[in-house]
Amino acid sequence: MNHCKEPENAMSDIQTQDIRYSAAGADMHGYVAWDAARRGRRPGVLVVHEWWGSNDYVRRRANMLAELGYTALAVDMYGGGRTADSPDAAGRLMNGLLADLAVVRARFDAALQQLRSHATTDSARLAAIGYCMSGGIVLHMARYGAALRAVASFHGSLPLGLAPPGEGAAVTARIAVYHGEADVFFSADQVDAFKCEMRTSGADCLFVTLPGALHGFSNPQASVNGEKYGIPLRYNELADRCSWDHMRLVLESAFR
Repeated sequence: MNHCKEPENAMSDIQTQDIRYSAAGADMHGYVAWDAARRGRRPGVLVVHEWWGSNDYVRRRANMLAELGYTALAVDMYGGGRTADSPDAAGRLMNGLLADLAVVRARFDAALQQLRSHATTDSARLAAIGYCMSGGIVLHMARYGAALRAVASFHGSLPLGLAPPGEGAAVTARIAVYHGEADVFFSADQVDAFKCEMRTSGADCLFVTLPGALHGFSNPQASVNGEKYGIPLRYNELADRCSWDHMRLVLESAFR
């Protein structure tokens, strides 16, 4: 079963729109999804991509959120809608982005403003979810006090959620972290450091360890990429389904 393809509401009317906007002088390509069968404004959720870029996977997740009744915006963090077709290319894009975290924050904030201003969005109820690299980015934004009710990180880069001494802000978002127990990309010390940061900041953080799950557990393409490139990635249907369903509860709670 491909969890990404399951319709939530047979009566839904999912509409999508490609948008262009600027962030710190760069041309950004976004994708918005919402259910036109629902009336009135509803919470908005940013969906932030893996190191592969803003591809079909994050668009499917945006559609899934629209089926749940949210307005969702799949974010372009690289600019120009760039995507990668190999780990080397993805690494270059990711490292170029993360070399300047002020730019990361500016691009995230620009996307958040696009979501906030959409005609269907309740601008007072916003959240963000992120995968892999951008699981870390949404944690980073929460640590820097972004105006979000909740963030959810799926197999995210935990070190990005740490703020250097003297930086950061009060964490107002409810945080949910879904981390694969068998994820070898982040050490036990890094996991402990992140948990310590959350305690020190006073954040409302739910850290969910998924037994047996490797990095990339939420993306069906992870198994293909893992085998093709010889890297420890693997899709885990149960971890995918359970983390998504848990996130749904977190969002519902945060948006009450």
